[in-house]
This record gives sequence, structure tokens and C-alpha cells, in this order.
Amino acid sequence: MAVETLSDVHAGWRASLDLELAARGGRTVLARRSHVGPLVVQRPFYPEGDVCHLYLVHPPGGVVGGDRLELRVLAQDGSHSLITTPAATKFYRSEGRVAYQSQDISLDAACIEWLPQETILFPDAYAHIATRVRLTERSRFIGWEIVCYGRPASGLPYSSGRANQDFELWLNDTPLLLDHLRLDGASEAMQARFGLSGHVSLGTMFAFPADDALLDLARSVTVEGVLAASSKVDGILVTRAAGAQADAVRKHLALIWSSIRPHVAGRPATAPRIWST
Repeated sequence: MAVETLSDVHAGWRASLDLELAARGGRTVLARRSHVGPLVVQRPFYPEGDVCHLYLVHPPGGVVGGDRLELRVLAQDGSHSLITTPAATKFYRSEGRVAYQSQDISLDAACIEWLPQETILFPDAYAHIATRVRLTERSRFIGWEIVCYGRPASGLPYSSGRANQDFELWLNDTPLLLDHLRLDGASEAMQARFGLSGHVSLGTMFAFPADDALLDLARSVTVEGVLAASSKVDGILVTRAAGAQADAVRKHLALIWSSIRPHVAGRPATAPRIWST
């Protein structure tokens, strides 16, 4: 994307956060964290007693062209963590400058749930969002990405701007699933049936490992106003959900998460308290 070079001319925030999670004393602890710039986590929460819930915070409150946010997570064997955000992430309009957000998550015999609240792309926002998850056969993972294009409640469609969205799952350093979306707000894909078909919010959810029973659970969930489909690809559960409101899409994926978590993570769903505030 040619405009990406402009972000190097007009530098914005540079922020990085490194987290390491480990099983100690019967629960998962935040064994190490280091950050540069405005990207932090609050103290760990333990609503389930042993699972570490973390809230990822970006104090400026929004992402603008030229910003670059990088998160790296390493989960040690035996750990179980759930990472979310306290609110929606907002990518504001820019004059062609690209804002970057990346997540690199690594785990072996551990469980990670990557469940951020939705991302809102304002009209004229240029965003590159990339998530890479590094797995082994012993890993357990549930993750999603929910994006709202434009500000429909304010009557502001995403009619200009560009979104690059990558979500990759690697198994033993070999690509298992590469999900790449390139969306131009001015293109016909926003309205065409081969694209978003007029929907302003799109959510994608992945779970590993997955079997036919997990697929049946995902397909059994329905939410009014949400068009959704689930499939099983190389042992991964993949769900797409599109709707007119990000809240409805998130509700759909959260219901699937509640259904499949006992099978993937071995425990009933306990929603982060921040989701109810």
C-alpha cells in the first residue's frame, strides 16, 4: 500500500509491551512485563482464582496515523491467561498516514484467550492490524477480532480510508492459517455481496484445537441481526459474523466463546468484569 511510507515521515506514538506469563503457586502470574511508550496493562485480575485476566490499556485513548503499537506475549507451560481491553480501540482519521497495531503471541503447553473489545475505524482512517499466534500441538487458543467500519450511530460511513487486517496461526513455525483482509472504504466491496454486503461490523473468531463437536456448538448460536457462519479448517474453528452493530457481533462471538470454552480451555466461561461496565 503506497501510502504506508508516509507514516515514516510523520512519526506518531511508538509503543511496545512485552508480557511473560507463568504458572506459579497454583495460578498464572505475570512473571515479566516491560513497556516503552503508552501501552500498559493494569494489575492482573483473578475472577476465576487461578486464570490471569489482563486488561491492555493505551492511555492516549485512540490511535492516529503514524502510531505504531506492538504487543508481544509469551506464555510459559501450564499457564492460562485471558487478555482483553477495557473499551473499544479507536483508529482516528488521518491524511493518508497509516497506524500500525501488531500482536505476537507465543505458547506451547499453555492456554491463551485473546478477546479484545471491538476496534472502530473512523472515516478516513488508514490502519494495519496484524496478529500472529505461534502454537504447538499442546496449545489451547481462543481469539477474535471485531472491527466496526465507520461510525454508523453518527451517520458517518467508512467511505474512504483503508484497512489491512492479518490474523495468522502458525503451528511449529509452519503457517497453519493465514487470514488476510484488504479493504478500501471507497471500493464496491463495502456494499457488494462478495464483500461486506452493507454490513458495517465484521468479527472473526478462531479456536484451536477444534473438532466436529466444537463446530456444532458454534453453529448452534444465533443472534438477531447477525449473519454468521462457522467452519473447521485444519483443526481450527473459524467463525465469521457480520452485522449492523458491533455490539451484536460481539454478543454473537461471546456466546460462542461461552459454549466452546469448556471444551477448549477445560473450564466454564467467566466473562471479564470490564465487559459489563
